[in-house]
Amino acid sequence: MPKRRKVGNLLALAVLSALVQRPMHPYEMASTLRTWGKDQDMEFKWGSFYTVIRNLDKHQLIAAVESVREGRRPERTVYRITDAGRAELVDWARELVGMPMAEHPRFRAGLSVLAALHPDEATDLLRQRLDRLDDALRRDRETLDAHLRDIPRLFLVENEYDLAIRDAEAAWLRALLAELTSGSYPGLDFWRAFHETGEMPAEIVELAERTSRDPDTAD
Repeated sequence: MPKRRKVGNLLALAVLSALVQRPMHPYEMASTLRTWGKDQDMEFKWGSFYTVIRNLDKHQLIAAVESVREGRRPERTVYRITDAGRAELVDWARELVGMPMAEHPRFRAGLSVLAALHPDEATDLLRQRLDRLDDALRRDRETLDAHLRDIPRLFLVENEYDLAIRDAEAAWLRALLAELTSGSYPGLDFWRAFHETGEMPAEIVELAERTSRDPDTAD
């Protein structure tokens, strides 16, 4: 089970990772995180940024070291990471890297209701997704190759992971589309008949009734 964190917003993890480099004021932190593309690596809301900073300070994971003023700009507080903050960063990283957790991508949700679409439309949409995915993979590989000329691979490993996952999705999509277009996909006749006649095949009705009576047989 994942631990209950004092500041559980993933933005807190990103802030701690930035402050490991050097003390910064919040504006510098936000600029650094955007430059590093951390908003692409993890889902967080920028609107809660200053709340996260306050909560990290409250729980002594970061500490104010000085206030600075540049020209006519408002005074800014510079923060550093504390020993407790470093320990939290390391412990959180261990959890995220070593502990698998169920995640629910939007595509998985769409696949769970794929039967709502006519198989021909589903095939067209899956083909469109594959085309877009292939285009994105090509661009991202070029970007990664360019970054690797200047940035150590260690700091781009999440991009490698992302490419590997999407490569696997593309391979799976190609295999699924081959079955759908050849007509070899199991149950394709039932699926097509339902959309063309408006009647659920008897075999599917029987299966639905059986699984509703015996939940242990359901997925």
